[in-house]
Amino acid sequence: MNTDNSISKEIFKDLSFSNEENGIINAVFFKEILRKGDQLIKTGDNVDVQYYVIEGCLRSYHIDAQGREFTVQFAIKDWWMSDYTAFFSSSKAIMNIEAIQDSVVYKITDLDKEFLYSNIPKIESFFRKKLERAFSAFQKRILSELSLTAKERYINFLKSYPDIEKSIKNYHIASFLGITTESLSRIRKEL
Repeated sequence: MNTDNSISKEIFKDLSFSNEENGIINAVFFKEILRKGDQLIKTGDNVDVQYYVIEGCLRSYHIDAQGREFTVQFAIKDWWMSDYTAFFSSSKAIMNIEAIQDSVVYKITDLDKEFLYSNIPKIESFFRKKLERAFSAFQKRILSELSLTAKERYINFLKSYPDIEKSIKNYHIASFLGITTESLSRIRKEL
């Protein structure tokens, strides 16, 4: 049995596992190397996977009926990403996910995650806590969209994603903030 525990140390930093548990974890996570521009999920896809980012940056976005893009999330090192609406409801994807930098991710299917839950119960608790924090973060993001100025949202963006601003396109940031690229330029000049 493979007793390498590098995957479990990267993903489940605060948990410890037996050699057998490490073997189970290694068997269900698959490493993928992505190039900038690679599409992981497209609108209409069936979605049964989640991605854990080791390095690089992913972006999830929605395209409306008029063809406008709305960036919903960036995923950087140690973040998870999927089209969770499709993932949890077994419906078709409403989001697109792309690598906006060369990236390395671990991928796990829903079936394999359920297998982990059954065989290593502390992992179910780990994912529940991650999901609770993610839900809280999405609520805060919605409230900030409703109540904060564009400048305040940009400052929050810089705090949440301190190292990616220089390596992603301005229109992705503007789309995430719900503003135009011109407004983003004005805000940057003010700061």
